[in-house]
Amino acid sequence: MKLNYKRTILVGFAFFLISAFWQAYDATVPVILTNKFGMSQTWSGVIMALDNVLAVFLLPFFGALSDRRAGRWGRRTPFIALGTLTAAVLLVGLSFADGLQMANLGQSRVVDDPASLETIYDSQSQTRLMTPEGEPFVLAERFTREEFAAISCQIPDPDTGKAVTNPDYTAYVTPARQAYAAEATRDNPLLLYLFIGLLLLLLLAMATFRSPAVALMPDVTVKPLRSKANAVINLMGTAGGIAVLVLGMVFATSAAENALMDYTGYYAIVAGLMVGALAVFLLTVREKDWSEEARRDGLRLGQEDGQAEAASGGGLTPEQKRSLGLILASIALWFFGYNAVTSKYAVYAGNILHKDYNTTMLLAQGAAIAAYLPAGQAGSRFGRKKTILAGVVMLALAFGCAAFMRASSPTWVMNLLFALAGVAWATINVNSFPMVVELCAEGDIGKYTGFYYTASMSAQIATPVLSGWLMDRLGMTVLFPYAAIAVALAFVTMSLVRHGDSRPLEERK
Repeated sequence: MKLNYKRTILVGFAFFLISAFWQAYDATVPVILTNKFGMSQTWSGVIMALDNVLAVFLLPFFGALSDRRAGRWGRRTPFIALGTLTAAVLLVGLSFADGLQMANLGQSRVVDDPASLETIYDSQSQTRLMTPEGEPFVLAERFTREEFAAISCQIPDPDTGKAVTNPDYTAYVTPARQAYAAEATRDNPLLLYLFIGLLLLLLLAMATFRSPAVALMPDVTVKPLRSKANAVINLMGTAGGIAVLVLGMVFATSAAENALMDYTGYYAIVAGLMVGALAVFLLTVREKDWSEEARRDGLRLGQEDGQAEAASGGGLTPEQKRSLGLILASIALWFFGYNAVTSKYAVYAGNILHKDYNTTMLLAQGAAIAAYLPAGQAGSRFGRKKTILAGVVMLALAFGCAAFMRASSPTWVMNLLFALAGVAWATINVNSFPMVVELCAEGDIGKYTGFYYTASMSAQIATPVLSGWLMDRLGMTVLFPYAAIAVALAFVTMSLVRHGDSRPLEERK
């Protein structure tokens, strides 16, 4: 039996719209919180961590809730439809709250306008800010009103002649602008409450259908083909993220001169992209028919009989529960290692390697994309456990070698190590989720999908804090040894797993 790639791609549109949303959310919400509401990086980080905190509790709940639903549209489709439409409306609403704060900032909302900078100067000339060296200063003591208003965001580089960001803009204008935004927010805090309230509702709407959307793939795919199917689903998610990345390039959302841009058009297009992907999903996916067909195929192939990993009546055996716990522990451990690197590498690259981090991270992402389908095929041919262990070895090797890289090390070596990490991450991710749902009965796929996300999200909440604390205490060079050790521990726990691997296709007579 071969995987129906067309059906899997159509099912993947649900994951496409989810990834599109998170790409837009992660790229813009931190900028809005710091630049327009004047929030500190610490509190902005707390707000950005809310989605992971909520996910730990809500994803298992809504996954299990979708397991128990039975209607004419299937178990998952109603959650996906209602959650997507609600999230799209709230995303547009978020842009209006952002626009109200823009109006609240008044004249200063125009980046690099001399009158705007004069307004900030007059307001902040008596406010003590900090220089890059950590010393306090007063704007009026360093710049005249005219000098501060004349600081441009872009100046020609003396060596290349190319336009670059003025260091004085980063060191003085940006913190002064954020301090002004903080004052405006303190004077009118209701707009911040409105923005945070809409943000929480938006995160809740996304949580309602994330597990059901991911659980749909194993619903409509027989067990031995789920690694291949999960590779396709990951590619669809990557496509959604890339689509919004391109949109961000069109809107120049990362440009310094757009630090206070109006996101109404950007959010409207992202919401439209989500609704468009949902429309394709609803018009093409036949959840009930495809799920029933997958169930019959499983019976015919000996995958859904009384010897299945989890009997619907008796639940898991003690040995199977132990394997499930070890799989979830492995997921948490390799997320501890990988997410620590992805969340801290930008700082590490600038301070230890003195290199641009964008190219390195892009290579890792490109390598992962190229490895998704081969990783799924390897899991089906050689077994998921063996394939995951091979990926864990590659990831630990990449991080272990990267620990020895310094500013004098060749750039191509670091790029090669991150490409290896990207391949390893794809190999692990494509095969780990199918191992979790392999252990459950047909009626518990949503709940077990929630278990998977609980393990991964818990690690993503904890590891930035733990790795940051270690970097503060032991120095930044502890980052890659920390990551390598966490991944190596995942090899130990995964080696002890005895259940959840794919079973060979043996069609019954």
